[in-house]
Amino acid sequence: MGTLKTALLTSAVLGLVAAAGAAAVVYGGLYNVAATSQHMQPVHTLLETAMRQSVRLRARGIEVPRLDDPQLVMRGAACFSAKCQQCHGAPGVAQGDIGKSMQPLPGPLVDARHHWKAQELYWVTKHGIKMSGMPAWEYRLAEEDLWAVVAFLERLPDLTAREYAEQTDRPSTCGPGEPATTATLGDARRGARALHQYACNACHSIPGVTGSSVHVGPPLDGIARRTMIGGRLANTPDNMVRWLRRTHEVDPRTAMPEMGVTEQDARDIAAYLSTLN
Repeated sequence: MGTLKTALLTSAVLGLVAAAGAAAVVYGGLYNVAATSQHMQPVHTLLETAMRQSVRLRARGIEVPRLDDPQLVMRGAACFSAKCQQCHGAPGVAQGDIGKSMQPLPGPLVDARHHWKAQELYWVTKHGIKMSGMPAWEYRLAEEDLWAVVAFLERLPDLTAREYAEQTDRPSTCGPGEPATTATLGDARRGARALHQYACNACHSIPGVTGSSVHVGPPLDGIARRTMIGGRLANTPDNMVRWLRRTHEVDPRTAMPEMGVTEQDARDIAAYLSTLN
């Protein structure tokens, strides 16, 4: 009994010491967050391992379509050049200044197919990687474009610098796209995710959406109870969609920018905002 008590007491003391050390690092500002300072190798390895395992777990049930269509590959080449090259570089093309200056450094993707399965590349492209600078393209690229990028990544290791330049020498038509028919109902759960993917929490504090304490725009807590939107429109779902998509048309003097929200995303956001009573 005495041995057990000693072991428990020792564990408690060690736990308190560890908590005090963590508090000192966080609140004492001891951890250097500068991008000019690299992670220590053990930290980098730990984070990279956790990332890889997380992606593999979440991507394992994704069904991969055919990726050998030449038109799909060419579309992916244009998307890659427009969206990915600036951070990851390409055969014969260096990373842009942003990519070269990030920590952790965005690796080249010329060997991506040797390290990742197609469904994993799709998952990373769609959802991004938290706290790495890798953005989520779910709200920036149509589903076909997401798979087109993966199709091109499957071909990328085989391209010379000249072949890469030839395949990407065309304008990109990548974008989020719009549904063939306009939706009438929104998905509140998806709308919560859309709010931070369109960076709404950069200016607004939004219940259920993580973010810093901001005071640029009005807080959105209780917005469902408000009678007006922006002081101009009655607070209805359709008017919220209009406000999100045609902000400057509704109020040319507002400082709120138009964020390029698609019709479906706007309806999803409006559905979520309608729950904030």
